[in-house]
Amino acid sequence: MKLHRSTLAALLLAPVVSLLAAAPASAALRVFACEPEWGALAQELGGKLVDVSVATTAMQDPHQIQAKPSLIARTRNADLVLCTGAELEVGWLPQLLQQSGNPKVQPGQPGNFAAADTVPKLEVPTQLDRAQGDVHAAGNPHIQTDPRNIARVAAALGPRLAQLDPANAAEYARLEADFAKRWQEALARWNAKAAPLKGVAVVSQHKGFAYLYDWLGLKEVAVLEPKPGIEPTVSHLQGVQAALKSNPAKVVIYAAYQDPRPSEWLSKNAGLPAVKLPFTVGGSDAAKDLFGLFDDTLDRLLSAAKP
Repeated sequence: MKLHRSTLAALLLAPVVSLLAAAPASAALRVFACEPEWGALAQELGGKLVDVSVATTAMQDPHQIQAKPSLIARTRNADLVLCTGAELEVGWLPQLLQQSGNPKVQPGQPGNFAAADTVPKLEVPTQLDRAQGDVHAAGNPHIQTDPRNIARVAAALGPRLAQLDPANAAEYARLEADFAKRWQEALARWNAKAAPLKGVAVVSQHKGFAYLYDWLGLKEVAVLEPKPGIEPTVSHLQGVQAALKSNPAKVVIYAAYQDPRPSEWLSKNAGLPAVKLPFTVGGSDAAKDLFGLFDDTLDRLLSAAKP
Protein backbone atom coordinates (compact mmCIF):
# COMPACT_ATOMS: atom_id res chain seq x y z
CA MET A 1 0.00 0.00 0.00
CA LYS A 2 1.41 3.37 -1.00
CA LEU A 3 1.21 6.25 1.43
CA HIS A 4 0.71 9.80 0.35
CA ARG A 5 3.83 11.89 0.97
CA SER A 6 2.00 14.19 3.45
CA THR A 7 0.63 11.17 5.32
CA LEU A 8 4.09 9.63 5.56
CA ALA A 9 5.57 12.89 6.86
CA ALA A 10 2.84 13.13 9.48
CA LEU A 11 3.54 9.60 10.68
CA LEU A 12 7.27 10.25 10.91
CA LEU A 13 6.77 13.52 12.82
CA ALA A 14 4.20 12.15 15.25
CA PRO A 15 6.72 10.66 17.73
CA VAL A 16 8.73 13.90 17.71
CA VAL A 17 5.65 16.01 18.38
CA SER A 18 4.64 13.63 21.14
CA LEU A 19 8.05 13.91 22.82
CA LEU A 20 8.00 17.69 22.61
CA ALA A 21 4.55 17.80 24.15
CA ALA A 22 5.66 15.54 26.99
CA ALA A 23 8.86 17.47 27.71
CA PRO A 24 8.62 19.95 30.60
CA ALA A 25 8.64 23.61 29.71
CA SER A 26 11.93 25.32 30.41
CA ALA A 27 12.05 27.81 33.28
CA ALA A 28 11.00 31.29 32.26
CA LEU A 29 13.77 33.03 34.21
CA ARG A 30 17.38 32.09 34.88
CA VAL A 31 18.33 33.63 38.24
CA PHE A 32 21.97 33.84 39.31
CA ALA A 33 22.12 34.62 43.05
CA CYS A 34 25.33 35.67 44.76
CA GLU A 35 24.41 34.29 48.21
CA PRO A 36 22.29 31.35 49.41
CA GLU A 37 19.68 33.51 51.14
CA TRP A 38 18.78 35.28 47.89
CA GLY A 39 18.73 32.04 45.94
CA ALA A 40 16.30 30.65 48.51
CA LEU A 41 14.14 33.78 48.34
CA ALA A 42 14.05 33.71 44.53
CA GLN A 43 12.88 30.10 44.71
CA GLU A 44 10.13 31.04 47.16
CA LEU A 45 8.92 33.88 44.93
CA GLY A 46 9.42 32.18 41.58
CA GLY A 47 8.58 28.55 42.21
CA LYS A 48 8.65 26.51 39.01
CA LEU A 49 8.96 29.66 36.91
CA VAL A 50 12.61 30.19 37.85
CA ASP A 51 15.85 28.28 37.44
CA VAL A 52 18.08 29.36 40.33
CA SER A 53 21.83 28.91 40.70
CA VAL A 54 23.90 30.28 43.58
CA ALA A 55 27.50 31.50 43.40
CA THR A 56 28.45 30.75 47.00
CA THR A 57 27.70 28.38 49.86
CA ALA A 58 27.11 29.03 53.55
CA MET A 59 30.63 27.76 54.23
CA GLN A 60 32.28 30.48 52.14
CA ASP A 61 33.13 34.04 53.10
CA PRO A 62 31.04 36.09 50.64
CA HIS A 63 33.73 38.79 50.64
CA GLN A 64 36.39 36.37 49.36
CA ILE A 65 35.16 34.70 46.16
CA GLN A 66 37.10 34.12 42.94
CA ALA A 67 35.58 35.20 39.61
CA LYS A 68 35.91 31.70 38.13
CA PRO A 69 35.02 30.90 34.49
CA SER A 70 32.07 28.80 35.67
CA LEU A 71 30.59 31.82 37.46
CA ILE A 72 31.22 34.04 34.44
CA ALA A 73 29.36 31.53 32.26
CA ARG A 74 26.37 31.50 34.61
CA THR A 75 26.33 35.31 34.66
CA ARG A 76 26.43 35.33 30.86
CA ASN A 77 23.33 33.13 30.70
CA ALA A 78 21.37 34.85 33.48
CA ASP A 79 18.19 36.85 33.09
CA LEU A 80 18.59 38.20 36.64
CA VAL A 81 21.67 38.66 38.81
CA LEU A 82 20.47 38.84 42.41
CA CYS A 83 23.06 39.92 44.99
CA THR A 84 23.36 41.70 48.32
CA GLY A 85 25.13 44.80 47.05
CA ALA A 86 26.41 47.42 49.51
CA GLU A 87 29.94 46.44 48.38
CA LEU A 88 29.72 42.92 49.82
CA GLU A 89 30.71 41.41 46.46
CA VAL A 90 32.94 44.30 45.36
CA GLY A 91 35.97 42.02 45.01
CA TRP A 92 34.41 39.68 42.45
CA LEU A 93 30.95 40.65 41.13
CA PRO A 94 32.14 43.55 38.90
CA GLN A 95 34.48 41.11 37.14
CA LEU A 96 31.66 38.65 36.55
CA LEU A 97 29.42 41.33 35.12
CA GLN A 98 32.11 42.81 32.90
CA GLN A 99 33.45 39.53 31.56
CA SER A 100 30.00 38.03 31.03
CA GLY A 101 29.15 40.48 28.27
CA ASN A 102 25.50 40.17 29.27
CA PRO A 103 23.81 43.57 28.80
CA LYS A 104 20.64 42.48 30.64
CA VAL A 105 22.31 42.15 34.05
CA GLN A 106 24.53 45.22 34.19
CA PRO A 107 24.01 47.77 37.01
CA GLY A 108 20.99 49.94 36.35
CA GLN A 109 19.26 47.30 34.21
CA PRO A 110 16.12 45.40 35.33
CA GLY A 111 18.17 42.21 35.34
CA ASN A 112 20.42 43.50 38.12
CA PHE A 113 18.95 43.49 41.65
CA ALA A 114 20.82 44.55 44.80
CA ALA A 115 18.93 43.46 47.90
CA ALA A 116 20.61 45.98 50.19
CA ASP A 117 19.14 48.85 48.16
CA THR A 118 15.70 47.94 49.54
CA VAL A 119 16.47 48.19 53.28
CA PRO A 120 17.78 50.83 55.70
CA LYS A 121 21.47 50.21 56.42
CA LEU A 122 23.21 50.08 59.77
CA GLU A 123 26.78 51.11 60.61
CA VAL A 124 27.14 53.52 57.70
CA PRO A 125 30.61 55.10 58.19
CA THR A 126 30.83 58.86 58.64
CA GLN A 127 34.26 58.80 57.01
CA LEU A 128 36.03 56.25 54.85
CA ASP A 129 39.47 55.00 55.85
CA ARG A 130 40.65 51.63 54.52
CA ALA A 131 43.10 51.52 57.43
CA GLN A 132 40.03 50.70 59.52
CA GLY A 133 39.79 47.31 57.79
CA ASP A 134 37.06 45.94 55.54
CA VAL A 135 34.69 48.89 55.92
CA HIS A 136 31.81 49.28 53.47
CA ALA A 137 30.88 52.78 52.34
CA ALA A 138 27.17 51.90 52.10
CA GLY A 139 27.03 50.43 55.61
CA ASN A 140 27.01 46.91 57.00
CA PRO A 141 25.98 44.61 54.11
CA HIS A 142 24.89 41.57 56.14
CA ILE A 143 21.22 42.47 55.97
CA GLN A 144 19.97 38.86 55.79
CA THR A 145 20.37 38.27 59.54
CA ASP A 146 17.16 40.26 60.24
CA PRO A 147 13.96 38.58 58.99
CA ARG A 148 12.27 41.96 58.70
CA ASN A 149 14.78 42.74 55.95
CA ILE A 150 13.91 39.51 54.16
CA ALA A 151 10.31 40.75 54.00
CA ARG A 152 11.42 44.10 52.57
CA VAL A 153 13.57 42.46 49.91
CA ALA A 154 10.75 40.07 48.97
CA ALA A 155 8.32 42.96 48.51
CA ALA A 156 10.68 44.49 45.92
CA LEU A 157 11.91 41.27 44.32
CA GLY A 158 8.47 39.88 43.52
CA PRO A 159 7.51 42.78 41.24
CA ARG A 160 10.97 42.64 39.61
CA LEU A 161 10.43 39.01 38.64
CA ALA A 162 7.06 39.96 37.18
CA GLN A 163 8.67 42.83 35.26
CA LEU A 164 11.19 40.46 33.71
CA ASP A 165 8.58 37.80 32.93
CA PRO A 166 5.30 39.71 32.40
CA ALA A 167 3.52 36.70 30.94
CA ASN A 168 3.58 35.11 34.40
CA ALA A 169 3.00 38.28 36.45
CA ALA A 170 -0.15 36.92 38.08
CA GLU A 171 1.65 33.83 39.33
CA TYR A 172 4.53 35.88 40.75
CA ALA A 173 2.00 38.06 42.58
CA ARG A 174 0.33 34.97 44.01
CA LEU A 175 3.64 33.49 45.15
CA GLU A 176 4.74 36.77 46.72
CA ALA A 177 1.46 37.13 48.63
CA ASP A 178 1.68 33.54 49.84
CA PHE A 179 5.27 34.01 51.01
CA ALA A 180 4.45 37.32 52.73
CA LYS A 181 1.62 35.67 54.67
CA ARG A 182 3.73 32.72 55.81
CA TRP A 183 6.65 35.01 56.65
CA GLN A 184 4.59 37.39 58.79
CA GLU A 185 3.15 34.43 60.70
CA ALA A 186 6.67 33.10 61.28
CA LEU A 187 7.94 36.55 62.30
CA ALA A 188 5.23 36.86 64.95
CA ARG A 189 6.25 33.45 66.29
CA TRP A 190 9.96 34.35 66.25
CA ASN A 191 9.35 37.67 68.01
CA ALA A 192 7.51 35.94 70.85
CA LYS A 193 10.09 33.17 71.12
CA ALA A 194 13.03 35.61 71.16
CA ALA A 195 11.74 37.81 73.99
CA PRO A 196 14.21 36.39 76.58
CA LEU A 197 17.15 37.50 74.40
CA LYS A 198 16.43 41.21 74.68
CA GLY A 199 19.29 43.01 76.39
CA VAL A 200 21.62 39.98 76.44
CA ALA A 201 25.27 41.05 76.08
CA VAL A 202 27.27 39.29 73.36
CA VAL A 203 30.74 39.22 71.82
CA SER A 204 31.03 38.93 68.03
CA GLN A 205 33.92 37.38 66.16
CA HIS A 206 33.14 39.53 63.09
CA LYS A 207 30.75 42.45 62.72
CA GLY A 208 28.39 40.31 60.70
CA PHE A 209 25.31 40.31 62.93
CA ALA A 210 24.42 43.98 63.39
CA TYR A 211 20.96 43.47 61.88
CA LEU A 212 20.30 40.37 63.97
CA TYR A 213 21.22 42.31 67.12
CA ASP A 214 19.04 45.24 66.07
CA TRP A 215 16.08 42.90 65.62
CA LEU A 216 16.52 40.95 68.85
CA GLY A 217 17.78 43.76 71.07
CA LEU A 218 21.08 42.01 71.75
CA LYS A 219 23.91 44.19 73.06
CA GLU A 220 27.30 43.83 71.37
CA VAL A 221 29.97 44.63 73.99
CA ALA A 222 33.08 43.48 72.11
CA VAL A 223 34.34 42.25 68.73
CA LEU A 224 37.16 39.74 68.39
CA GLU A 225 38.47 41.11 65.10
CA PRO A 226 40.52 44.24 65.84
CA LYS A 227 39.27 45.62 62.50
CA PRO A 228 36.65 44.15 60.15
CA GLY A 229 38.19 41.27 58.23
CA ILE A 230 41.43 41.25 60.25
CA GLU A 231 42.11 38.07 62.24
CA PRO A 232 42.74 38.72 65.96
CA THR A 233 46.09 38.05 67.58
CA VAL A 234 46.38 36.32 70.94
CA SER A 235 47.29 39.63 72.57
CA HIS A 236 44.13 41.23 71.16
CA LEU A 237 42.02 38.33 72.42
CA GLN A 238 43.61 38.73 75.84
CA GLY A 239 42.66 42.40 75.75
CA VAL A 240 39.04 41.51 74.97
CA GLN A 241 39.04 38.98 77.79
CA ALA A 242 40.34 41.60 80.23
CA ALA A 243 37.73 44.15 79.11
CA LEU A 244 34.93 41.63 79.70
CA LYS A 245 35.70 41.59 83.43
CA SER A 246 34.19 45.05 83.76
CA ASN A 247 31.68 44.68 80.90
CA PRO A 248 30.68 41.00 80.92
CA ALA A 249 28.98 39.11 78.10
CA LYS A 250 26.79 36.04 78.00
CA VAL A 251 27.96 34.41 74.73
CA VAL A 252 30.47 34.77 71.90
CA ILE A 253 29.02 34.45 68.40
CA TYR A 254 30.57 33.42 65.09
CA ALA A 255 29.26 32.44 61.65
CA ALA A 256 29.35 28.93 60.22
CA TYR A 257 31.87 29.89 57.52
CA GLN A 258 34.37 31.39 59.96
CA ASP A 259 37.40 29.81 61.60
CA PRO A 260 36.04 29.04 65.08
CA ARG A 261 39.40 29.25 66.88
CA PRO A 262 39.18 32.88 68.08
CA SER A 263 35.71 32.28 69.55
CA GLU A 264 36.79 28.96 71.03
CA TRP A 265 39.81 30.66 72.63
CA LEU A 266 37.60 33.25 74.32
CA SER A 267 35.07 30.58 75.27
CA LYS A 268 37.77 28.55 77.01
CA ASN A 269 39.56 31.43 78.69
CA ALA A 270 36.58 33.62 79.63
CA GLY A 271 34.10 30.86 80.36
CA LEU A 272 31.58 31.94 77.72
CA PRO A 273 29.65 29.55 75.49
CA ALA A 274 30.67 29.90 71.83
CA VAL A 275 27.66 29.88 69.51
CA LYS A 276 28.01 29.02 65.82
CA LEU A 277 25.15 30.59 63.89
CA PRO A 278 24.22 29.43 60.38
CA PHE A 279 24.35 33.02 59.03
CA THR A 280 22.59 31.97 55.82
CA VAL A 281 20.65 29.10 54.27
CA GLY A 282 22.73 25.93 54.43
CA GLY A 283 24.82 27.08 57.38
CA SER A 284 23.51 24.18 59.50
CA ASP A 285 21.54 20.99 58.96
CA ALA A 286 18.41 22.72 60.25
CA ALA A 287 18.82 25.85 58.10
CA LYS A 288 17.60 24.20 54.92
CA ASP A 289 15.51 27.20 53.86
CA LEU A 290 14.82 30.75 55.04
CA PHE A 291 12.35 29.62 57.69
CA GLY A 292 14.77 27.02 59.05
CA LEU A 293 17.52 29.66 59.09
CA PHE A 294 15.75 31.76 61.71
CA ASP A 295 14.28 28.81 63.60
CA ASP A 296 17.79 27.42 64.09
CA THR A 297 19.38 30.80 64.82
CA LEU A 298 16.95 31.43 67.67
CA ASP A 299 17.24 27.88 69.02
CA ARG A 300 21.03 28.19 69.20
CA LEU A 301 20.98 31.61 70.85
CA LEU A 302 18.32 30.68 73.40
CA SER A 303 20.11 27.46 74.30
CA ALA A 304 23.41 29.27 74.91
CA ALA A 305 22.00 32.34 76.68
CA LYS A 306 19.68 30.58 79.11
CA PRO A 307 20.32 31.38 82.79
